[in-house]
Amino acid sequence: MKLVRWGLEGQEKPGILDAEGQVRDLSAVIPDISHSVLSDSGLDVLRRLDLGHLRVVPDYVRLGAPVGRVGKIIAIGLNYADHAAEAGLKPPAEPIVFQKATSSLCGPYDPIEIPRGSVKTDWEIELGVVIGRRAKYIAEADALDHVAGYCTVNDVSERHLQTERGGQWTKGKSHDTFCPVGPWLVTKDEVPDPQALPLWCSVDGQRYQDGTTTPMIFTVAHIIAYLSRMMTLEPGDIIATGTPPGVGMGIKPDPIFLKPGQIVECEVVGLGKQRHLTIVA
Repeated sequence: MKLVRWGLEGQEKPGILDAEGQVRDLSAVIPDISHSVLSDSGLDVLRRLDLGHLRVVPDYVRLGAPVGRVGKIIAIGLNYADHAAEAGLKPPAEPIVFQKATSSLCGPYDPIEIPRGSVKTDWEIELGVVIGRRAKYIAEADALDHVAGYCTVNDVSERHLQTERGGQWTKGKSHDTFCPVGPWLVTKDEVPDPQALPLWCSVDGQRYQDGTTTPMIFTVAHIIAYLSRMMTLEPGDIIATGTPPGVGMGIKPDPIFLKPGQIVECEVVGLGKQRHLTIVA
């Protein structure tokens, strides 16, 4: 299934894509795409629906992030060796973990804000993982059983705040609109191998990132098990699993960063494409 949330910011309603790619309104069936809805049993209820009986949502309606009431956004840094190399850093021996503020969430077509005074706002296409079952001290072999689904995430980053203001990555990762998610939450049954997904990102039509999830240093299953030993993962938590090479700061000899008025497009193939206009905050 491909689940969405649609409507004005802060007033999103749940929806589902039908076989023709139309969004159908789920608001008479479930309150939101969150919490128990993301469990295996909750998703099974949606699978049994006759979508033809649900109202079609007009094409022009805004899509928001496809997960509601997100408790945590956890991100993994330097999870591709060639991205670590372009950053001038060694591949990590353990996952590098940081968090993004939930207020950074936005929809797949919303504008991306460049913070006031920023000259180092950057892009990072990533595979997003949405937790569907509470996970605490779980084994790696069982980790994917705790996943509800997957989504496209852009881990937008302000590099000056990230690396030049005291070393706390969260500061450069949490501005409003710095976590576009979606357009869809694709349930795990449609993603048989999360380590075999192409992903790419372009700015004004120039493709800078073009890779796959195959060469991740730490797999999705490893990341989930690892995190579950340090914090309890709850349904609706989002994990951004790292970015392949081609980010702006890694371009040689002169890095390239985002400016107002540009178009950023990115996609994890099969999970949906995002498109954003950059604006000044």
